[in-house]
Amino acid sequence: MGNLYQHLPEHVSPVIFSVGNLSVHWYSIMWIIAFGIVYILLRWRINKGEGNFDIVFIQDILINAFVGAIIGGRLGYVIFYDLGYYLAHPLQIISPYDFAIDKWIGIYGMSYHGGIIGISIALAWSAYKNKKDIITIFDFIVPAVPLGFMFGRVGNFFNGELVGRVTTSPFGMYFNNESVLRHPSQLYEAFFEGLVLFVILWPLRNYKLQKGMLGVLYLIGYSMMRFGVEFFREPDEQLGFVVSIFTMGQILSVVMFIVGICIFLLLTNNKIGFCK
Repeated sequence: MGNLYQHLPEHVSPVIFSVGNLSVHWYSIMWIIAFGIVYILLRWRINKGEGNFDIVFIQDILINAFVGAIIGGRLGYVIFYDLGYYLAHPLQIISPYDFAIDKWIGIYGMSYHGGIIGISIALAWSAYKNKKDIITIFDFIVPAVPLGFMFGRVGNFFNGELVGRVTTSPFGMYFNNESVLRHPSQLYEAFFEGLVLFVILWPLRNYKLQKGMLGVLYLIGYSMMRFGVEFFREPDEQLGFVVSIFTMGQILSVVMFIVGICIFLLLTNNKIGFCK
């Protein structure tokens, strides 16, 4: 049984089907499922009488958020993880076709932190356009977000990407025909940043928390869990460790944590240092 577990990635194809040089990957489908799950949960909340939003508005903001996640996630990866390369090859930022090898290769490289920035901008636009309160929108949406995010990380696992560091742990798996075991860090992230964070936030949605607090708890909770799981994830090859033993994902998570703490202090009318 253990042997089957360790070799599981070898039996998972990242491609669902192909037509000529064009392939449909599980990764893309997982992100569509992720947004579908969030939509179902938010629709359920509306049907239960939670929140002051209607279905049409939720559909609008999720479509905008989907576009924001794609644009923000892609630009975030370009800027945070490989800016030098993409400055030299700007077409590859947006082109799924590699003219050098005459092949459809898709667009690889998305940043979660860039995606959350893109989603935030999209939601702010939706709030402005519909004359809604952006903080209330965030509070309504974020309890559902982690469960959707979980499917995104499962997509990373199917793709055999964002693999973990070499280990002798029984939790290790063989990725990409390597002869060494690696932590399945994608599944760790799916569990902690997805399922665990969902289990924490979802029951809090009906508590009488201060406006904006659910959004703050998401920022702080995600950043803490991502920071911890990054110790099991292999640093990006083109970057390695950015500061001492810390990866770019951890640096960005620290920034996210600080932003969350600052918003928390502002919401509770406290001021400290650079959060003034």
